[in-house]
Amino acid sequence: MRNFRLLHTADWHLGQTLHGIPRDVEHACFLDWLIDRIGDHQVDALVIAGDVFDGQNPPIPALALFYRFVARVKALHPRLDIVVVAGNHDSASRLEAPSPLMTEMGVRVIGTLPSSAEGLFDPAPLIVPLRDTDGTVAARCVAMPYLRPSDLPTIEEGEDTDPLIEGVRRLYTRAWTGGRERCGRGEALILTGHCYMRGGALSELSERKILGGNLHALPVDIFPEDAAYVALGHLHRAQAVGGREAVRYSGSPIPLALDEEPYPHQVVLAEFAGGRLVGHESLRVPRHVPIHRISEANPDAALERLKRLELDNALPRDAWPFLEVTVALPAPRPALRDEVEAVLAGRPVRLLKLGVRLTGSGQTLADSAPPVDLASLEPEDVFRRLYRRNHEGDPEPDLMAAFHELLTGVQETM
Repeated sequence: MRNFRLLHTADWHLGQTLHGIPRDVEHACFLDWLIDRIGDHQVDALVIAGDVFDGQNPPIPALALFYRFVARVKALHPRLDIVVVAGNHDSASRLEAPSPLMTEMGVRVIGTLPSSAEGLFDPAPLIVPLRDTDGTVAARCVAMPYLRPSDLPTIEEGEDTDPLIEGVRRLYTRAWTGGRERCGRGEALILTGHCYMRGGALSELSERKILGGNLHALPVDIFPEDAAYVALGHLHRAQAVGGREAVRYSGSPIPLALDEEPYPHQVVLAEFAGGRLVGHESLRVPRHVPIHRISEANPDAALERLKRLELDNALPRDAWPFLEVTVALPAPRPALRDEVEAVLAGRPVRLLKLGVRLTGSGQTLADSAPPVDLASLEPEDVFRRLYRRNHEGDPEPDLMAAFHELLTGVQETM
């Protein structure tokens, strides 16, 4: 009999824009690719570990992408079990709203923590059976969504522990204990989480430190050693956690910020036999839109690089590369953007960001001035000091002449 196969993905962020550019086409390409991989690898279950959408109120095209994907993949693979948990970007209630219909389709959506009639946390609804190709239960998935501080139990004062971390630990302990009790012989215990784990590599431009910030990064020991696999979401870089290969972030399927260009965007194919993880494979997601990042020590070098940039004129507009240009400015270059746009005019590329690195001392006027009354400094001396804060050397003669002309005009009106 074939081993049980699970596909782990997270952080789709449907509806995201990058510097004002919608990502719908890129997401549609990814979802088409994902459906093909599910068929190629005869996947039994799909886990989406949070941040399905980029915001609490996703735009209509993003909603359409998600529900079209669910309808298509279930039509092609009716036996596929799908588990979706909410992330910190998702609206938990909005994600759960169509749950009655989704459950009938074999899609379990968990947005909020379930509770009993007495208002206490009830882990039973989180535990989802996952079946293999024969319809036999091969695993139990404890589908834990993103936990907000308001979800956590109150920790008594005086306990020598971080109350947020201890609150998460207690919820997870109850959840995975319930999952373990329901696991039959040869069934794998699989957990989910949308959280920031201690030691995880962050993408600074697009990820939020959640659950109280960096001080509340969760330790890997909140997950039991006998868990066959832990499918994590939130961090966009694919990575294992705490030296445990079975505790993994799948990463985002597309770069959600320009600094994520080097990431190996992927999904994780995990294989189980006898209740244990017997192998995992990273499936690289092809990139529909390339990202070019150019960084040079001066504007002329950057302009020359742009002229030599190899671009494909046959690409459709929605596949034109994104471009980020960063230039060190030893002296002011007021027309730099115009120069860059002139070099790129008519070429199949989209300039998303033009950044500059100032090369001056960075000191404030008070730091750079000698210990004298600032009011005693001449205007020209103040201007020179301010110039050196951002740039190297002294202002060019033309710039000084313009400053003197401006200064004269101001003094004449006083």
